[in-house]
Amino acid sequence: MGAEGSYLQLYLTSRPPLPRMPQPIEDLLADCRRGRPAAQRELYERLAYRLMGVCLRYCPSRAEAEDALQTAFVKIFTRLDQYRGQGPFEAWARRIAVTTALNSYHQHRQRAPQVEYDEATDVPHPDGTPLDQLSAEEVVTLINTLPLGYRTVLNLYAIEGYSHQEIGEMLGISEGTSKSQLSRARRLLEERLLANNKYTLP
Repeated sequence: MGAEGSYLQLYLTSRPPLPRMPQPIEDLLADCRRGRPAAQRELYERLAYRLMGVCLRYCPSRAEAEDALQTAFVKIFTRLDQYRGQGPFEAWARRIAVTTALNSYHQHRQRAPQVEYDEATDVPHPDGTPLDQLSAEEVVTLINTLPLGYRTVLNLYAIEGYSHQEIGEMLGISEGTSKSQLSRARRLLEERLLANNKYTLP
């Protein structure tokens, strides 16, 4: 074997192994349904970061969000047979995480009666607000400073994409109150921006 051949052999035997291709979601779910721990661990690693973000948006504390995340995964693994492949699996799992986190939210409301909703009122909201000038990270940080009731409605509507009717059913409030909370949440965010003199209204 010539010098070029020996160099090629050295390269092939010394280079690090190629990264393992992720398993297709359908195969991964099939293995999870069979109860294979490696598949369950891989599914957890794929979804945990994003679902933790969901739980943090609705739970009053990080500790409760971590508990909600674990409960959500228990539900996901035990309800896999209910997933029929209609739509992305992550969206299905995300709905379970939202519902689980909202259970923590309801428990917090029972412990802290001050978390209440205002009566439904029509609060107009102009187009072109200081919020439009913020990055996504800044918006999330600012949303987390809102009272729990405002924050929950804003997240469900603006981030999760639920309608006001759906939000009302999930939170036990009227559709009009949900609309009012959304408007008040946005207005409060703008007021906090203006109070810090970070942006000015056009």
